[in-house]
Amino acid sequence: MEKEKKVWDKMHLWETELEALKAILAKTELVETVKWGAPTYTLNGKNVLGIGGFTNYFTIWFYKGVFLKDPANVLVNAQEGTTKSLRQWRFETKDDANEKLILQYAAEAIEVEKAGMAIKPQKKEFSIPEVLQKELDASAELAAAFAAFKPYKQNEFLEYVGSAKRLETQISRLEKVKPLILEGRGLNDKYR
Repeated sequence: MEKEKKVWDKMHLWETELEALKAILAKTELVETVKWGAPTYTLNGKNVLGIGGFTNYFTIWFYKGVFLKDPANVLVNAQEGTTKSLRQWRFETKDDANEKLILQYAAEAIEVEKAGMAIKPQKKEFSIPEVLQKELDASAELAAAFAAFKPYKQNEFLEYVGSAKRLETQISRLEKVKPLILEGRGLNDKYR
């Protein structure tokens, strides 16, 4: 029985266009797989590029697109200020998808992956929210339980409580996490 190939096409508007992109990308050394419901092309198990259809366009996204030279000036940062490395190439019609240029960009993306180029994630520094600090100062048991967590788990609590804008929300969140802290359970342990 042949495995059904999935295509991420949000509105079912781009089926033939995405098949055309797949036919072009099949000429590269990349391996097609499906990740997050979208066709993703990998090299040695590492994500190089993906394709998908959206409401107003279909696209190729390059996971390390920030390193591409982009001589045709076609790449965009889909979430300026948030996305560090990923870049998109958007198409509105099948005619926009120039095979020669797509293969050129794909080849460069492959070389970037082979070179091991990557943006190193920045470590976030979290300060202890005042409401949490007061609770830690008031309860030696809570302070000891909090100190027993590894730094990344402490940071999850700090971010969860501290990211609330209103004091009432910070207090509410703190009340939700105190039992977790006392039980020695991390905020996101249930997802691990």
